[in-house]
Amino acid sequence: MEKGLEERLKEKFVSSEEVFQGKIIKVQVDTVELPDGKTAKREVVKHPGAVVILPLTQDGEVIMVRQYRHATGEILLELPAGKRDGDEEPLACARRELEEETGYTAEQWQLICSFYTSPGFCDELLYLVLAKGLVKGEACPDEEEFIDVVTIPLAEAARMVLNGEIRDGKTCLGILAGRMLNDHAE
Repeated sequence: MEKGLEERLKEKFVSSEEVFQGKIIKVQVDTVELPDGKTAKREVVKHPGAVVILPLTQDGEVIMVRQYRHATGEILLELPAGKRDGDEEPLACARRELEEETGYTAEQWQLICSFYTSPGFCDELLYLVLAKGLVKGEACPDEEEFIDVVTIPLAEAARMVLNGEIRDGKTCLGILAGRMLNDHAE
């Protein structure tokens, strides 16, 4: 890291006030000291973290889910994903979520990367996990989840990302990473 970078950029935590505590998220307003000594407020959404799964079939197809998302008012096409329970390991969460949402289990699992969803206001850290050697089973989504499972060729899904048909950020990243990994494997 560049010498002095932390001094020039890092904010120092001063205090925090909890504004909201929900079932999944907590919202707080933090006071921070800026590098120039002034103070500022930062609104922060605290999230336990989650996984997003890229389930690839032997034929190069992706298992995806279609579901209504209230915050957007739209039915979105997404990769299976879900919130981690406490300090649950990402791969354990991925196994659980893939089976719950799609009914599929996988014989091979690989952690591809981790990333922050919206670091300007949220601490949610997502883990992108590749699942291969898929075995179809019976889905058992959570009580409040209504999901359609769909299968799409990876190349078609990548085209859908680039033309704006798939707009969920974690899914866009997962599909494009999968396409990249698939191109390198060929």
